[in-house]
Amino acid sequence: MSAPQLVHPSAVIEPGAKLGEGVRIGPFCVVGAGVTLGDRVELKSHVVVTGNTEIGADTVVFSFAVIGEVPQDLKYRGEDSRLVIGQRNRIREHVTMNCGTEGGGGVTRVGDDGLFMAGCHIAHDAQVGNRVIVVNSAAIAGHCVLEDDVIVGGLSGVHQWVRIGRGAIIGAVTMVTNDVIPYGLVQAPRGELDGLNLVGLKRRGVARTDITALRAAFQMLAQGEGTFQDRARRLGEDNDSEYVQEIVRFVLGDSDRSYLTPG
Repeated sequence: MSAPQLVHPSAVIEPGAKLGEGVRIGPFCVVGAGVTLGDRVELKSHVVVTGNTEIGADTVVFSFAVIGEVPQDLKYRGEDSRLVIGQRNRIREHVTMNCGTEGGGGVTRVGDDGLFMAGCHIAHDAQVGNRVIVVNSAAIAGHCVLEDDVIVGGLSGVHQWVRIGRGAIIGAVTMVTNDVIPYGLVQAPRGELDGLNLVGLKRRGVARTDITALRAAFQMLAQGEGTFQDRARRLGEDNDSEYVQEIVRFVLGDSDRSYLTPG
């Protein structure tokens, strides 16, 4: 037996919107014609979901969030674009997430099991992985890539086109202008790569041998000879840890930005 939908009488559901089983829509919400809400999605109250936006099952959106509005990009000319949000996300009060642009591939994507705290922003064409946490009033600019398990501290900003590797953590009140290696720890007002996210690695149960290999790799990246990429190449030749190899692949991959390097 399918779960019933519960839609408050004051909510506005435009013709064409698709609502899954068990959807709950609270007072004074607005759901646009191009919106798809998965099963058991809940909009608390005063939520706006518009544009070509898809929200996955069991996601909860809190009051005054605006999801799927047009990009904050002067190059945007009204072209068709989308926002795709995965399952089981928690999108808190006053969060904004924008659709993509033609120049950025046309789709902004957010993965599963994320927590987007009050007042944070996910800009056009950003690609956000699974289990990502973006803390209060942090801003993720256009075209950024946040891989799985990234944490961005409160009041921080991530510059457009920046990539943040899996498991990295950005401290509060930090401006990140260049790519961050997987498992990196970035802090200071102008972000500096200050170490590894050792707490996050231990919480995820990463083996001690891999953590030791990561620490040695970080020291080699910080103090070895040659350019940052040269050190990464040598690191890839001499290390069997998959976690270290992930950093190597990240550093040697395509990017529109340079890298935050160890101080």
